[in-house]
Amino acid sequence: MIERDIHRVLGLLGQDDTLQVFAGLVLRPGDPPAEVTGLKDEAAERALERLARAGLAVREGDGWRAEPEAFRSLLRAAPKERTTMLDTFLVDGRLASIPTKRAKRLVVLDYVAQVFEPGIRYPEKEVNVALRAFHDDYAALRRYLVEEEFLSRENNVYWRSGGSS
Repeated sequence: MIERDIHRVLGLLGQDDTLQVFAGLVLRPGDPPAEVTGLKDEAAERALERLARAGLAVREGDGWRAEPEAFRSLLRAAPKERTTMLDTFLVDGRLASIPTKRAKRLVVLDYVAQVFEPGIRYPEKEVNVALRAFHDDYAALRRYLVEEEFLSRENNVYWRSGGSS
């Protein structure tokens, strides 16, 4: 559970729009995120909703505030030392390579799929941004996620349809 939350937070902050909005909430509290970031209102609102689902932002009256305590609680709860097969493919949270062996690739894909919330539909551009945070070949990652049924796709819209919960 904690590991999944950590992956979700890192995945969110690996996306330009959510990182910009979160930074705006931290650096200029009280200012409208769209104004601070230069994002369109709809894009800023979508980023705020994703941050809220991860516990990183809280709606307060007519505005929003950052919730940095979410980081502290994840750090306190995170295992201190752990080596897994996944660690052999990750360098600073990014994939050094996409495994060629299917069994190992499935573990990596499950890890990557955790950044997508079940039940939420994502336009292809948003999926690409999220996957680029993991590996430069985001198209290959996207293709593998769809082929292995971690994500489903219809009309360039994606949603999580598999992976661990």
